[in-house]
Amino acid sequence: MVDREAELKRLMLRGLDGDAAAWRALLSEMRGALTPFFKRRLIGCEADAEDLVQDCLIAIHAKRATYDRSLPFTAWAYAIARYKLIDHFRRLGRRPDVPLEEASVLLAEHTVEDGVIRRDLKTVLSILPLRQRRLIEDVRIGGFSLAEAAARNGFTEGAAKVSVHRSMKTLSASVKTDED
Repeated sequence: MVDREAELKRLMLRGLDGDAAAWRALLSEMRGALTPFFKRRLIGCEADAEDLVQDCLIAIHAKRATYDRSLPFTAWAYAIARYKLIDHFRRLGRRPDVPLEEASVLLAEHTVEDGVIRRDLKTVLSILPLRQRRLIEDVRIGGFSLAEAAARNGFTEGAAKVSVHRSMKTLSASVKTDED
């Protein structure tokens, strides 16, 4: 299974580096992601949703130089989408009226907090040596079994188990120290 965030970020970075085909692919992928994002929030307003998709793609293109390569791409892109949606509601001079039973459609798939959490997680994990960090990412975040993660990162299963335990202990101690 392909990590959607990683793939979109890869396309964004290649596009920023001048790869026109990657840039077209990114905008095409984003069209596919943004269309349902706006349609769920503008129930019954198909034309407005399509207009907002176009506005958002134009904004992504126009503001691409502001993208920080070290941060997740989707958090940045969906922030633009949310701002476009808010601007749309302001222009209309109204707030959306959605029955409580359908309120879940208003919840964002990606939130700004997702990007902050990823950044904080990256900062915390950065204290570990690269091999151990990758092992933790595979086991605790990526959902790999200990055996799979060990094989991917050049550990025996026993060594991986010890490394994960020690790494988690180190990470816990570093977070507790920061909170005190």
